[in-house]
Amino acid sequence: MALTEQDEAPNLMALESRVGPEQLLELRNISNDIMTLVRESMLKPHPRKNPPECTTTQLAALCGIDRARVNYLISKGDLPQGVPQGVGRGRIFTLAETREWVKAESKIKPRPKGKRGRICCVSNFKGGSTKTTTAMSLAQGLTLRGRRVLIVDLDPQASLSSLCGLLPSAEVDDDQTVLPLIYGSEPNLRYAVQKTYWDGLDLIPGAPSLYAAEFTIPTKQARQPGFQFWQILAPALHDLAEDYDCIILDTPPSLSYLTINALMAADGMIMPLPPKSLDFASAAQYWELFSDLTNTFKERQFVKSFDFVNILLSAVNSQETSASVVREWIVSTYTTKVLPVEIPFSSVIGTTATSFGTVYDVSRWDGGAKTYARIRDAYDELVNIIDNKFVRTWHTEEA
Repeated sequence: MALTEQDEAPNLMALESRVGPEQLLELRNISNDIMTLVRESMLKPHPRKNPPECTTTQLAALCGIDRARVNYLISKGDLPQGVPQGVGRGRIFTLAETREWVKAESKIKPRPKGKRGRICCVSNFKGGSTKTTTAMSLAQGLTLRGRRVLIVDLDPQASLSSLCGLLPSAEVDDDQTVLPLIYGSEPNLRYAVQKTYWDGLDLIPGAPSLYAAEFTIPTKQARQPGFQFWQILAPALHDLAEDYDCIILDTPPSLSYLTINALMAADGMIMPLPPKSLDFASAAQYWELFSDLTNTFKERQFVKSFDFVNILLSAVNSQETSASVVREWIVSTYTTKVLPVEIPFSSVIGTTATSFGTVYDVSRWDGGAKTYARIRDAYDELVNIIDNKFVRTWHTEEA
């Protein structure tokens, strides 16, 4: 049957409208409005996030003592008393009180006087590798060992800043990020440090405007012969490390100028790596490019070495048949650099993420206790391993 002229004409109603700058601006405004509504519905007014509280049992575990010792020290009155919950129900302690107990009673070795804090970079090419969750959880866990921690958000997506309760696109100005240092208008990063809702944890926030660094840095390099584009952040971060036990850097999911600066400033590096074939392939590309880069620096008389470089198996889903195969690839490839702890894939991570939190933000888990303990114990082990690396470095240098 022959088509009529009307049949042959394109269905204009089915064609999508063209998208230009005005439509993109509209999409941005809508997404920001919705994000604000989501944030306001899930997070309380400023400070929007509240740190978790700690029971007597949890406090005793963090300090490495028994409840009898806790009760004895409470009777002496030298440490925070917490809030009694009734006969036989123990007490509730704030995060700040908990950290004070840990510093006083745990056997965790403090940073020796005269030693700067260690800088750890969390990096991966690929999105979805749990990079930001790992950085935030590591930072929170370290504070629970009595450490004073600074987290630095170098990712234009600024997810780490969101985990701290900020709305980066609306609440973080350029002059609160690392950009003024990169532009050369600030000599250090002390202007950018701000407190967070979490005791012992400070933040240098990120924002979408950090993308500007990817244009500014190469422009400086072109205009200034001998400009060491990889050494912009290191002096400022080492300066701040005098005041902190550890600094955790969260980087973009690429080998960008900011990522390169973070790696060159860091003492140690962690790559979270899910046991998936695409993630494994992406990691191989990462190491190839990073190796080429460091060799280029070596030719320019700059040799970079790390206290440690480790692979963290993350989001490990034992139900996926391919996970065990790729896990073997990872272990065979990276051998001793693979950390002796795995972060399991868990519904706990997804649930806490929807409320802009991590496993450490939970005061009381409404789901299964074993499910929560499984993921919390894994992160606790990761924190202990990394903290012990810091301690060994401090005391090796001291010796």
